[in-house]
Amino acid sequence: MAAAEAAARKRRPKGHFAAGRAKRPRGGGRQLEAGMRGILITCNMNERKCVGEAYSLLGEYGDLLYGPEQFSDHEERLSGSEREEDEDDVEAALKKEVGQIRASTEQNLRRFQSVESGANNVVFIRTQGIEPEDLVHHILKDMHATKKKKTRVILRMLPISGTCKAFMEDMKKYTETFFEPWFKAPNKGTFQIVYKARNNSHMSREEVIKELAGIVGSLNPENKVDLNNPQYTVVVEIIKTVCCLSVVRDYVLFRKYNLQEVVKSNKDDKQQNTSSLTEEQNSKVVKPEAEGEQKSSEEVKLENKNQGETEAEPKGNDMLTV
Repeated sequence: MAAAEAAARKRRPKGHFAAGRAKRPRGGGRQLEAGMRGILITCNMNERKCVGEAYSLLGEYGDLLYGPEQFSDHEERLSGSEREEDEDDVEAALKKEVGQIRASTEQNLRRFQSVESGANNVVFIRTQGIEPEDLVHHILKDMHATKKKKTRVILRMLPISGTCKAFMEDMKKYTETFFEPWFKAPNKGTFQIVYKARNNSHMSREEVIKELAGIVGSLNPENKVDLNNPQYTVVVEIIKTVCCLSVVRDYVLFRKYNLQEVVKSNKDDKQQNTSSLTEEQNSKVVKPEAEGEQKSSEEVKLENKNQGETEAEPKGNDMLTV
């Protein structure tokens, strides 16, 4: 009988005991939600490696700006004498320990903690006890100055100073207060708004930009739109039903907060722009030649030169400005 039961157990499929077990999401079961602050990072396919790079980079600069991360676990432990005193009253000791754990929950949160973002190729690092905007700006400023590449898979690193539900009424109510440190009189500045939505179809980017720009203007009429080199860039990143917001400086200088682009030298940028411009101009010249209008190489070069020396920045799908 026992042998038959053992044989039956062996024949059970591998997933028999795990059939009702839910799949554990990335980020250890933690989800991006309204009320969080942190850093939104985009990457190229390898999210696991992206998280590792993020922890390394943020840890390095976090220690420089805020000092090494401190843990209070050892301070919460009872000394040997205290343990001996409490041995006579185990229940009291347990209650005391539970109270200590509850009181120190916030203190024991890690400075940087990855959570499930809700979108592919996007990592969200929740922060505790730091200012995301100051930290990310410091990282980009240093990389821009040294031109030292420190990451391979991380693309953009955007500080998220506030989050709310991604519904228009919630966003309007939240940003009326959120924008005040930058735009409420007597504070003022030029600005632009960049918008990106992922896994969300109920928000209209035109409506969002119009409403948020109106709120910035209502805080101080002297706030003006500048699409070329604004003092502030309002970043709006919507993922599912969460709206991530920040107001950043030097968005143009730091190449849209792209860690791969910010380390490139000015010479590399000029060569890249010249190459793309020449290709575009040559394609325009080849077309009439194909139709029978033959030109000499000297004429082609002269036409290329006269057609313009500057190229407008292409508008990506992930950005819309007002």
